[in-house]
Amino acid sequence: MTDVTQQDLVDDHWPVGRLLSAAARRIEREWNAHLAAWDLNHASHPVLVHLAAGPMSQRGLAEACGVTEQTMSRVLARLERTGYVSRRPDPADRRRHVIAITDAGTQAFVASADPRPAQDRVLAALDARQREELRALLLLVVQPEDSGAGSRPGGRPGVAAADPAAEEPPRAGVA
Repeated sequence: MTDVTQQDLVDDHWPVGRLLSAAARRIEREWNAHLAAWDLNHASHPVLVHLAAGPMSQRGLAEACGVTEQTMSRVLARLERTGYVSRRPDPADRRRHVIAITDAGTQAFVASADPRPAQDRVLAALDARQREELRALLLLVVQPEDSGAGSRPGGRPGVAAADPAAEEPPRAGVA
C-alpha cells in the first residue's frame, strides 16, 4: 500500500475555492511579515493608503476600507500609538474627528508599500510566464460577472491577458 502524504490529500481533494483561500492566507501572512518591520499589518496599511490622499473621517475610512467603525477605531488607535496618524476635532462638526497621516506615517507607508517582497516569497516556485498566467487567471476569477468578461482576451476590456506591458504596476497596500 502506498503512503498518502498531506500534499497528496491537498492535490487530490482540495476544491479550487479552498486552494484559493489557502493561497490568500499565505500571501496575507507574508504581507503581514513584510509590514511588521514598520509595525503595520494588512488592516492598518490600507488606512495609510487612503490617508496619503488627504485627511478623512473615521466613518469615511471605515467605508473606504470596508470595515465597521468599531474595527476602524481599533486600527486607528494602533496607528495613533505608533505615531502614524493624528486625530483632531473637526472644526465644522465637533462630534467628528479628522484623521490625518503624520510625517512618520508617510515615511512608513512609502517604505512599506511595495508588495513584491511578500509576493516573491509566495510565488518563488513559478517562473515569469507562470506568474503572468496566474495573474491573468486571477483577474478573470475576481472580475464581476456583469463587467463584460470575454469582450477581450483576459476578460478586461482593452487589456490582453498575456500582454505583460498591459499589466498594471503594483498598487500600494495590495499584495
